[in-house]
Amino acid sequence: MLCAAAFQPGDISAAETPNPAQTYLMPTVTSAANSLGMAEAAPVDASGRPEWTSQRRFGNTRVYIQDSPGEVSVEQWWRVNWNRDGSVENLFEEEVEIGLPYRMQLDLYENWTVDQNHRARHESVSFELRWAVADWGKIPLNPTLYAEYKAAPTISDSYYEIKLLLGTDFTPRLHWGFNASREAQLGGDRSVEYELTQGISYSLIDQKLGVGAEMEFGDVTVAGERSVHQRRFLIGPSIQVRPTPRSHIDLVAEWGTTGYPFFQSFVIFGYDFGSGASESHYIPASMRGS
Repeated sequence: MLCAAAFQPGDISAAETPNPAQTYLMPTVTSAANSLGMAEAAPVDASGRPEWTSQRRFGNTRVYIQDSPGEVSVEQWWRVNWNRDGSVENLFEEEVEIGLPYRMQLDLYENWTVDQNHRARHESVSFELRWAVADWGKIPLNPTLYAEYKAAPTISDSYYEIKLLLGTDFTPRLHWGFNASREAQLGGDRSVEYELTQGISYSLIDQKLGVGAEMEFGDVTVAGERSVHQRRFLIGPSIQVRPTPRSHIDLVAEWGTTGYPFFQSFVIFGYDFGSGASESHYIPASMRGS
């Protein structure tokens, strides 16, 4: 009876009565871009890769994948080699990049050259496939496997190449990439080239301007003379300008300390048709509200 007297229905205040219509406010969820203060550090798809990987950050070093499944990007390349004998080589490349499921990407290239007499010549068509082993950040340095076949007009001038791509962020503004590759000619001299490339870039203005440096080391041998090595080492500054969130311009100038060429430059213009470069950033499941 004492219990019954202590808990009379009329004693329950309205404030204690559950209200089915009451609204509850969930904690505010912020994206990685807001928490880090850098939009290009925010993840853009389910792989967790940061936005800066959607733009080719380095001229001769690839990092992870650039396109999410179903996305398409295009790039125009102009590479110039100034050789020690005074000759100049101009190589132009048109590239289409297609994002595939399971952290894969297919790239298609048309490669052509312009000689000393200003005559253009088709050189080859390249097919490139890369696969990121795991989601971004799950394995140190985010390893990605790469294979390419370069189909020239004759089989003897065709090549295949395998490559390991590494890349990471040291800070939200400081990006790094490293590639190790082996390229082999199918005929002719049956040349084999081992190459190491590396790039580092610092974002001065988020999604607008980055500056850095790049290097390239190569070692080439030919059949019958594998003990004779033709080596080169080039190093120099790089800059990336992003006129719009979906476009980028890369400029690279490298000087050769040994071997050929003594100077090399890249000019790359790219445009992304996918949504990752300009629309709302992907929010990982761990950061979403219930």
